Amino acid sequence: MKPQNARIFLTALAATTLLAACGSGDEPAGTTASAEKASLVLYNAQHEEVGQAWADAFAAKTGIKVEVRNGSDFELANQLVAEGAASPADVFITENSPAMSLVSSKDLFAPVDAATKDQVPAEYSSSKGDWVGVAARSTVFVYNTTLVPEAQLPKSILDLAQPAWKGKFGISPSGADFQAIVSAVYALKGDAEGAKWLEGVKANAKVFRGNSTIMKAANAGEVPGGVIYHYYWYGDQADGGANSSKTKLKYFGNQDAGAFVSVSGGGVLKSSKHTAEAQQFLAYMTGAEGQKLLSDSKALEYSVGKGVAANKALTPLAELNAPKVDNNALNGPRIVTEMQRVGLL
Repeated sequence: MKPQNARIFLTALAATTLLAACGSGDEPAGTTASAEKASLVLYNAQHEEVGQAWADAFAAKTGIKVEVRNGSDFELANQLVAEGAASPADVFITENSPAMSLVSSKDLFAPVDAATKDQVPAEYSSSKGDWVGVAARSTVFVYNTTLVPEAQLPKSILDLAQPAWKGKFGISPSGADFQAIVSAVYALKGDAEGAKWLEGVKANAKVFRGNSTIMKAANAGEVPGGVIYHYYWYGDQADGGANSSKTKLKYFGNQDAGAFVSVSGGGVLKSSKHTAEAQQFLAYMTGAEGQKLLSDSKALEYSVGKGVAANKALTPLAELNAPKVDNNALNGPRIVTEMQRVGLL
């Protein structure tokens, strides 16, 4: 063989060998090297540390990388609606369910795998079957014990619309947390009673920015009490109680609208290019390992997965006597309009 022909032959042989190696199928499916080819994008409206912890633990377990893009509930929900089928997101998780309802109403979620749905009680998931609960938080009334005797606490969140409570409690209307609570009041009491209550709240409440700010104000005696979620108080207590030492929590119970438990949801986007891996990630977050990671964290939110107890510092979910709400029927955009109408936004 001539030298020139030999070089051509050897080059062709090398190329053939390389192609054969790439397509040989010698690497078993599901190995770490294979799994590393998949990469997911998580739109995370949950606490940044919670979303990142789930992403990191899942990647360590499966080799599937998860890029976390953080934002607020409706910021990311509206972004998903705008992006539609072109969205780069594979999975979306929130702090409150109205943002999940918005995305669900646009039919952007894929059905949740049956095994994953079975990991979470139906009351903490979408009635449509397109997203599931990943965590939960309870509505509470934080109050300064020197300013509000226990006997004078509101028996219902609806009492806060009465003249007796004018100037005596704080709310954070710009946050998705309070907006979810208002959504629950409307869902449970109807539009007419909900609107009347909201108007009373507008007349009576002092406006703050953020749940922790309300708690600090109550602790400092700037306001007797306020409507917040439970974990702000428990988190401060765990850190020494500097901003909560003079306060306690009132749980409304009795299936009152003020006992509303807000569900943090998780769903897989129909537009995901890695649907199987995305479903696997959702299953991880709602499964025993992912839920225990949440319970053991400093987030102090409630775990909702079956068989996984919440952080032992918390009042158990089963004891809250919360009202039953269709989580996928909470209409966030309409509530924002209502809050704008009365002048809270």
